[in-house]
Amino acid sequence: MIYKRFLVLLKNTNYSRVTKRNITFTEESERQSNLFRLEKVRQKESVGRIEKIEVQYAGPPNETTLIMNKNISTPYDCAKHLGEMLVNRSAVALVNGETLWHMHRPLVDSCKLELLHYKMAQPSLVNKAFWRTCSFLLGAVAVNSFKDQVKVCLHSFPSPNVRSGSFVYDVQLSLKDWKPEKNELKTLSIEFIKFCQQNHQIECLEVSEDYAQLIFKNNPHKSKQIPDIAANNNGKVPLFKAGLHVDISRGPMITNTNHLGRITVTNVIKLETDIPGDPIYRFQGVALPHSIILNHFAYGLIEERARKLNTGRIPAINQDLSIDYGSFVKPQVVV
Repeated sequence: MIYKRFLVLLKNTNYSRVTKRNITFTEESERQSNLFRLEKVRQKESVGRIEKIEVQYAGPPNETTLIMNKNISTPYDCAKHLGEMLVNRSAVALVNGETLWHMHRPLVDSCKLELLHYKMAQPSLVNKAFWRTCSFLLGAVAVNSFKDQVKVCLHSFPSPNVRSGSFVYDVQLSLKDWKPEKNELKTLSIEFIKFCQQNHQIECLEVSEDYAQLIFKNNPHKSKQIPDIAANNNGKVPLFKAGLHVDISRGPMITNTNHLGRITVTNVIKLETDIPGDPIYRFQGVALPHSIILNHFAYGLIEERARKLNTGRIPAINQDLSIDYGSFVKPQVVV
């Protein structure tokens, strides 16, 4: 029934008419979000007969075995059975000691489960998921922060590299030579903080190549990237969603936007690329999980470093992005 209601919603929304005039950022975001939700409901309803799986939880407060639903229950659902502390602090899951797993991705078989958090003795895996999520969310901020008179087209973001000093998103803007002032960067930072304070659950979903093309039909960069991504992922495209914002990423990402604490958009730098059309700008930022406290001086040093140009992958024509986007289905082995 839920699926049918979403179908009616989409049929009653004349997106083709909207596209003939200049579609607003909000309208496009709503269209993409509705398509994501529709497909998520369809996939859930297609599960059929519910099978039970055993999930052997390893970690505090006590090791235990949970009986969960195959292809429905997620690590987040497991955490809810284990206690509020784990619900609030868990950032990403580890399945069978080797595969990183998004907290809201359904478990596909019986397994051993660990819940990773920011204050672990070795938090590198969590930090990478956090950094990837920050890039993803920075794209949402870029889309939402400009008036409709400015054309904003998200291109991509490189694989997370915490050592680079900043997370980034590369965005095409109809601004020929924009050099943001301090107050403009401050405004972007405030918008970022406000978005995260809305406590958006970060959802994940794999869709077919054709469905991904439908979702991103108004973004020529994503449309061009999708075939290569699908070709390297058994015809599927991994998507993530926070609020109305939908984007492509290999994942995993963290559980919720409320995990972010201090956030600063540190710079926006015009890049030299061979991408046709308007200039590509590199949005850069730095952030800390809310559970990590740092004094003002130390955080200031991190901000200063993050203002320098991040030299991660620069967008180019015919670029293979499958390494960055990849898949959350293929095991991401921990070494």
